[in-house]
Amino acid sequence: MSGTFMAAEIASQPGRWRDAAALASANSELLPPPGARVAIVGCGTSWFIGQAYAVLRESAGLGETDAFAASEFPDGRGYDHVVALTRSGTTTEVHALLAKLRGRTPTIAITGVPREIEAAADTIVDLSVVDERSVVQTRFATTALAMLRAHLGEDLTAVADQAERVLAEPLPDELIGAEQFSFLGTGWSVGIANEAALKFREACLLWTESYPAWDYRHGPISISEPGRVTWMFGQAPEGLAEDVARAGGLFVESGLDPLADLVRAQRVAGAIAARKGLDPDNPRSLTRSVVLT
Repeated sequence: MSGTFMAAEIASQPGRWRDAAALASANSELLPPPGARVAIVGCGTSWFIGQAYAVLRESAGLGETDAFAASEFPDGRGYDHVVALTRSGTTTEVHALLAKLRGRTPTIAITGVPREIEAAADTIVDLSVVDERSVVQTRFATTALAMLRAHLGEDLTAVADQAERVLAEPLPDELIGAEQFSFLGTGWSVGIANEAALKFREACLLWTESYPAWDYRHGPISISEPGRVTWMFGQAPEGLAEDVARAGGLFVESGLDPLADLVRAQRVAGAIAARKGLDPDNPRSLTRSVVLT
């Protein structure tokens, strides 16, 4: 994967996260205040990052927060703010929803390309400093979540330090050579698990799934066997590692903050792409933004 835009963008993440507090401070008046009822919407990666933020914000006691795919936003919920996360600012479903909400609900767009969406949203949070050239999202999405976590009062310094260590470590051959991955999470890391699975499908065309960890025993564990990986973001439910081992699969649990562990998953996806001779910057059948005409 070395020499790709994706590799460079993955490597830049810890430094960008160290700027999270400054980004949160600069945009503090633009982001939802404590107590507000908030929905965050997006497509693909942006939706999964929104899932993580929604759990973190609500768990911090800062207000009811829901996450939706932009195409599935429900009418009549009465949100105080709707936050659209969109790297390109051009996604059709996001624009359609913002047009529908115009004059009814205040909207905030967190974007890498403000000019594409500034006429559609009431408020713009400009993250063009972390926009990307690879089709496969890494840095933009994780920095957006780092900023949102900082806005919730978290200090991301230790998380960035963990990510630096992840970038310096060699990747195990048993991960690069695996034939299938199931990613698991609990609470806010369910969104991270969903995002990791998407990265593998996009970058290296590999069979991947994602589940809430407690639900994994309810059927999906049946596919665990030698050559397949079950990867846990955050702390695993008691006994799950042993259950996977009995099935013959490899259980991965790092003890890292899930955002830092996502960097490791991104690296593995890139390494598998390189092994398969794929270009992760330009995945098959994908474009930087889905724009329907």
